[in-house]
Amino acid sequence: MSLLTPDAPTTAPAPLPLPRNLTFDPDDWQVIARYWYPVAKSDEVTEGPLGATLLDVPLVVYRFEGEVVVADNLCTHRGMMLSLGEDQRDGQGIKCPYHGLRFGAAGRCTSIPAHPDDKIPERMHLRSYGAVERYGLVWACLAAKPGDEPAIPPVPHWDDAGFQQINCPWIDIEAFAGRQVEGFIDVAHFAFVHDKSFADSSNPVVPDYTPVSTADGFETEYWSNMGNIPVGVEADIPDGFLWLRHYRLHVPFTASLVVHFPGGGRLSMMNAASPVSARKTRLFDARCRNFDTDQPVQDVYDFNRQVFEEDRAMVENQKPENLPLDPKLEVHIPADRSSIAYRRALRDIGLTAFFTA
Repeated sequence: MSLLTPDAPTTAPAPLPLPRNLTFDPDDWQVIARYWYPVAKSDEVTEGPLGATLLDVPLVVYRFEGEVVVADNLCTHRGMMLSLGEDQRDGQGIKCPYHGLRFGAAGRCTSIPAHPDDKIPERMHLRSYGAVERYGLVWACLAAKPGDEPAIPPVPHWDDAGFQQINCPWIDIEAFAGRQVEGFIDVAHFAFVHDKSFADSSNPVVPDYTPVSTADGFETEYWSNMGNIPVGVEADIPDGFLWLRHYRLHVPFTASLVVHFPGGGRLSMMNAASPVSARKTRLFDARCRNFDTDQPVQDVYDFNRQVFEEDRAMVENQKPENLPLDPKLEVHIPADRSSIAYRRALRDIGLTAFFTA
């Protein structure tokens, strides 16, 4: 069984309610809304309300009795955004700033101050979603209910002994998640986009590599002499050393990369592109390493920001903004094997209209 896709049901699942300001093709939205995405870093979430948006759905994220809750960011009474409420930190749940209604576990309404002795109607409870904390991130699924078993891709080596776990600050990108993921798995742009951060502009040649299909995407091992050391940092790299970059793609918008350094060093990172809308992506990053574990993590944050700012400059200016799945709509070269495999994997899960428009 796939990590992300449950066993095929005998009948099609019931359609999910569409968001009011939908930017995706409705049929494609019904497909991608059934996967899990990060919506916040764990250390951002308190007893107070935190606003987030996933696939055009406004969400409120908070803790109640230590458990994370992800629910619609609209009070059921008069449609007020709950994320505008104050951080009460009194253990009673989040508080609507308009009429003071309180919401606790699983988004259930626990108090209506105007009628404290009346029974609370079932319709007063918030629509809440499956939510779980993993890899320092809060994940949610719009098709899951609280308590449902999550299906989340792995971060290789995250729980291995000797590895330091790091969550870089998230980055907002004014572009579609599929374009960002395609850029992350692309190996031909290093010399041209990242020559100021880690790459060698005089080394543009891409050696052959072969993506191998998996249950929920593909993986590939890419060997090259393109280093992965920040520009200006001295490192003892053996002559003729070949760097291994092991990519794993998990449909629709998550990928991981393990970079093999000399001497057994490993850098493992998850690129989790959370689609805020069809034109905006919040990029979350969970990574771990078994070297430099005593060094300041701020250096990691700064270097990661530099690399992804370089990528963002490209992705935000691509046209069309969506990701064409029809192979005839863009021209491909042999270095694009991962991109071709990715687009095929998206077609395989049933995406059609939006991505080929």
